[in-house]
Amino acid sequence: MKSPRSYSRIFILLALLLVVIFFLNVSLGSVTIPFSEVFNALTGGEVSKSSWQYIITDYRLPKALTAVLVGSGLAISGLLMQTLFRNPLAGPFVLGLSSGASLGVAVLILGAGVFGGVLGTWLTSSWSLVIASALGSFLVLLAVLAVTLRVKDTMAILIIGLMFGSVTAAVVAVLSYFSSAEKLQQYVFWSFGSLGNQSWGGIGILSLCTIVGIIIAFISSKSLNALLLGENYARSLGVRMKRTTLVIIITTSILAGAITAFAGPIAFIGLAVPHITRQWITSSDHRILIPAVLLFGSIIMLVCDAVAQLPFSEYTLPINAITSLIGAPVVIWLLVRKRKLFF
Repeated sequence: MKSPRSYSRIFILLALLLVVIFFLNVSLGSVTIPFSEVFNALTGGEVSKSSWQYIITDYRLPKALTAVLVGSGLAISGLLMQTLFRNPLAGPFVLGLSSGASLGVAVLILGAGVFGGVLGTWLTSSWSLVIASALGSFLVLLAVLAVTLRVKDTMAILIIGLMFGSVTAAVVAVLSYFSSAEKLQQYVFWSFGSLGNQSWGGIGILSLCTIVGIIIAFISSKSLNALLLGENYARSLGVRMKRTTLVIIITTSILAGAITAFAGPIAFIGLAVPHITRQWITSSDHRILIPAVLLFGSIIMLVCDAVAQLPFSEYTLPINAITSLIGAPVVIWLLVRKRKLFF
């Protein structure tokens, strides 16, 4: 097994690529801004046009930072779930967290039309969707944790998480049936996901949650490496399975829950980025995989966001559609070429 130092060149190249794509993301859009002007705006220099300064600092920079946080957080949470369940189809939302967030938002938006009153008043708050999404994810997390304390088999936890997702989807379907077309459209737009319109306060909270999740993931690297060889082997090495499972689930919940609350349900990234990373990083050591997945997730999310902006056009496509349209064919091609999933 190679040490993390042997991959230092790859990490440096990925970090440089991330910086270049970050600047490219800020530069492209309905109004193309030269790289030099972007660099001046981000380093405190003078910008030729005041409108460019406003576009960069008030819109594109927050959106690019959100893309980095979303991509890295979802990619790492996907890696944690795939390692815990030893299942290549596991993703950050496999425990029903996304469905819980969707239920919270559905109750707020669709329930405002069905029940009216307080929900209709609360909907006018700028933080209402974030709070509703976070509460929905948190309630599902509590249910999953309650089950985790009683069930020893990790595959049973996986199945129960999927069942929670089915139940919440059914409730959303009932609310949708009784809602108006206007409320349904508002809910559908939220479900598309969005990286824009983030306040600096929201980015600060999202950054804190992402950093905490990443730190816990790094601390858990040794236990994650042991889990790759099976639960019995991990126990023989002194890994406390129940405690480790709880830590991984809570870490994933912090990452995926916060991201869904602020950006909506973002598809593909958490499921596919770990597989893409394993095609280029031939190591099963999580001390190497975690930073690699973090960088790959950020880069891919920035690329998808740049494409979604439709450069030289005033239109913006749903980020969910772009992540799947770009990512799925890439993963299919890589897996057909390599013919293995590393599981």
